[in-house]
Amino acid sequence: MSVYASQDNMPRNNMKILTFVLFIFLFTGGFFFYLDIKSFIKEPASTAAVEKIFTIKPGQNLTIIAKNLEKKSIISNKTYFTLFTKMKKAEKKLQAGEYLLSASKSPEHILEILLKGKVKLYRMTIPEGMNIREVAALVEKTDLCNKTRFIDLCQDRSFIISLGIKSTSLEGYLFPDTYFFPKHTSCEDIITTMVGHFKIIFTEKWKARAKTLGFSVHDIVTLASIIEKETGDASERPLISSVFHNRLGKNMRLESDPTVIYGIKNFDGNIKRKHLKMLTPYNTYQIKGLPMGPISNPGAKSLQAALYPAQTEYLFFVSKKDTTHQFSKTIQEHNQAVKKYQLRKK
Repeated sequence: MSVYASQDNMPRNNMKILTFVLFIFLFTGGFFFYLDIKSFIKEPASTAAVEKIFTIKPGQNLTIIAKNLEKKSIISNKTYFTLFTKMKKAEKKLQAGEYLLSASKSPEHILEILLKGKVKLYRMTIPEGMNIREVAALVEKTDLCNKTRFIDLCQDRSFIISLGIKSTSLEGYLFPDTYFFPKHTSCEDIITTMVGHFKIIFTEKWKARAKTLGFSVHDIVTLASIIEKETGDASERPLISSVFHNRLGKNMRLESDPTVIYGIKNFDGNIKRKHLKMLTPYNTYQIKGLPMGPISNPGAKSLQAALYPAQTEYLFFVSKKDTTHQFSKTIQEHNQAVKKYQLRKK
């Protein structure tokens, strides 16, 4: 073998060694890089971190989202988060909205929240017996809908028809319950959800019952709204309902104070004799039968009471001033109850 031949082979051997070393370096570096990303994905940036509101605006891309997450200290490395999201082929699947996020959650968990659109929800509890204006004011406090816009929609004929409600107003059909809405929910969607809940509660069985009694659904909702406003003790709903059913059956005026109050503009909280003499479509001291529509938004128990009144001969009731009432069959009994519970001795 010649000396020159062995010398020619030396550069080739060195190149192979260099390539091998480079391969080992890249492999080792890549391996540790992989471990680094894997650790980033699984481990929270700070186990003691509190939740923060984080918003993804419509049209924001992954680069901006990752940058904002790091800026808010929700994740520790925007580059790793970007790479991980691309590995999951999810860069275009992040949903816009307002989120409650924390560095105590792993980036993997955070990405899952953003992909599923688990946005922050705002709790709204509508108590039984509120009227439209009261509901509108409560909705406005959650910053979800302006009260004027809310009221206008509840009186918008075309919108009411679109919801399948046979009325000139949505009074009575905004079902009282606890609701959860994401930020930027429209007024239309809020109202549609409430009315939709009413439709679920007022079953076909209840519709059939109303028909059997000779009432429309609107009549029952109207009656239930009065029962709701007259009731202080929940157990008395069927009794109060029986009084109104009995009076309607005898063609007597309902003579319900809450109906008078509903028809008074800017009521100051003090009902007077002159108010009882005012002729409005709601004053049941002046008109016979039911008022033109509901005076509040009743709950399920008041709707049920309107459909299934107690079987009594009561025609009157008066407050005992302890949330309960004294029920009477005759005007003489009623006058005695009024004297006992309402009239004060000088």
